[in-house]
Amino acid sequence: MNEAGAVLTEPGLVILSMEAADRYDAARQLAERLFRAGRISNLEGFLEQVNAREHQMATGLPGGIGLPHARSEYVQETSIAVGIARYGHSIDFGASDGPATVVLLIATPAASFSHHLEVLATIARSLFRPSFRDSLRRANDAEVIAELINSSLVFFDH
Repeated sequence: MNEAGAVLTEPGLVILSMEAADRYDAARQLAERLFRAGRISNLEGFLEQVNAREHQMATGLPGGIGLPHARSEYVQETSIAVGIARYGHSIDFGASDGPATVVLLIATPAASFSHHLEVLATIARSLFRPSFRDSLRRANDAEVIAELINSSLVFFDH
C-alpha cells in the first residue's frame, strides 16, 4: 500500500506475453498502461524521463530483470507496471548476465525522492530471490502477478 492506501499495481498494469523491440519499446508499452489507468498525466513527458534514466545507467538486474524507473512531476502516486516477456522475446536492459524476461516500470512522484529509493530497494530485494522471480514468470495470470508485487511491498507504508 502507498499514499491513501492505493495499491502499487493492479491486473490492468500487467502485460503477459510482452513482445518488445527493445528496452525503450518495453518502457513505452508499460507506460501506456499507466497512462490509460490515469496513473501518469503525460505519457511522452514521462517516457522522456524514463529514457533519460536508461541512457545514464543500465537498469538491468541479475536474474533476467529490467527495472526502468523515473521520478516525475507527471506521477501522482507511486505505481508499478509489469511486463513478462513472451518466450524467446527477452529484452536487453544492460544486465551483465543477459537480457530480461521480467520488466517492472516504476513511476514515483517527483517530490518523493526517499520514497522512490525505498520502493526501488524493496522491490530489488524481492527480485534478488530466485523463488520470487520464478513465481512472477510462472504465474501467467495478471491478478497473481499484481498480488505478488503488492505483497512484496506490503510492509512499505507511507
